Amino acid sequence: MSQEWLYLSASELGRFIGKGEIDPLRLTEVYLEAIDGHPLRDRIYARVTHDRALAEAGAASARAASGQRLGLLDGVPISWKDLFDTAGIGTEAGTAYFRGRVPERDALVVQNATAAGLVCLGKTHMSELAFSGLGYNPITATPPCVNDEAAVPGGSSSGAAASVAFGLAAAGIGSDTGGSVRIPAAWNDLTGLKTTHGLLSLEGVVPLAESFDTVGPLCRSVEDAGHLMAALGGTSAPDLAGSSLAGRRLLVLENVACEDLRPEVEAAFKDAVARLGDAGARIEHGRIDEVSEAMPLSPCLFTVDAYARWRDMIEADPLLMYHQILDRFRSGAAFSGIDYVQGWTRLRDLRRGYLARTAGYDAVLLPTAPILPPDRQRLLDDGDYYISENLLALRNTRIGNLMGLCGLSLPTGTPSVGAMLLAAPGSENRLLRLGAAAEAALG
Repeated sequence: MSQEWLYLSASELGRFIGKGEIDPLRLTEVYLEAIDGHPLRDRIYARVTHDRALAEAGAASARAASGQRLGLLDGVPISWKDLFDTAGIGTEAGTAYFRGRVPERDALVVQNATAAGLVCLGKTHMSELAFSGLGYNPITATPPCVNDEAAVPGGSSSGAAASVAFGLAAAGIGSDTGGSVRIPAAWNDLTGLKTTHGLLSLEGVVPLAESFDTVGPLCRSVEDAGHLMAALGGTSAPDLAGSSLAGRRLLVLENVACEDLRPEVEAAFKDAVARLGDAGARIEHGRIDEVSEAMPLSPCLFTVDAYARWRDMIEADPLLMYHQILDRFRSGAAFSGIDYVQGWTRLRDLRRGYLARTAGYDAVLLPTAPILPPDRQRLLDDGDYYISENLLALRNTRIGNLMGLCGLSLPTGTPSVGAMLLAAPGSENRLLRLGAAAEAALG
């Protein structure tokens, strides 16, 4: 029975703990044994925190025995992307520049999760400084994709996704700047939540582009996403009971998001849209011109923010960085301060226009990624392929970051194809209720 625990949702595990049917300490031991015995452990986890996990699980076990649990997820073991500071535990953000970096205190979201009783299993591998949607990292490690051992898993929260998909964590916590939670969630058949920028603290989180960075969970269900979001923020989880698609208006975004889809993605997404319609959603198709106008701003706004933060460190020893990531950072030098300020001025106008155009809809619906996970070896051998696939991987998810939205990626039932719902900033609770109904329709 204990091996079955590895593939239950975090919420299901929490309910079993609450009923006294699972002991948190034994649960954590089962996860640690699975991690230590897994042949791909070192490609998924950068560090496994045995001592911390067992201490936290022991405390959760005592609370459960005395009827003093802190909440549904008290005693549930999760993983952390290796850019969340953890006291006394290496946090290296997937880069050689941070080898041996050991923070003195936990990131605020780690503190909040620990206060909610979540158990830290360890730190997962990631794209270098979080600057890739593919999950390929020759500097530290490239985690596997659950559906194709030869493919990349999506990034930059690559190990976070793999830890859950391979049954080595009940959930993983990642970050999303241009799609880094939602892409690996989609490619590994998980649920991924991109929160509104500023909703969850970035204190103690190694930054990429601070104007766009967000924190979010990769997990097995929408219910998990709601409870994890609450734990990370120190708030209450949304009530998902009675959620329904009946009468909900969804706009399928045709421009940008549905262009040049790979055949498998197009077929799976059309099927998902049909199932949502069959469940009562009112499906409409249309363009949002603000999206097309915003996309060309990406090369300036993301790369200037990232390069301004890390230029001095990178240029002090550029050979430490994988050349594809180095080139991407350096592209930020091509823009002036005037370009950057004007870009943000224009983007704020476009955001207002987007919200006005979508105000009558419950969410905008689109494929999470237009492509399937690319072949790892071909990415290494073919530089042009790496660049084109990385940009395509991030194309649809980036819409949510550019427009300042919250977003939810759901599995469609077709391996490595996700369907994404985007909603207005700050509307996570409403989005998760809608997502719970969509999840039921998609099976």
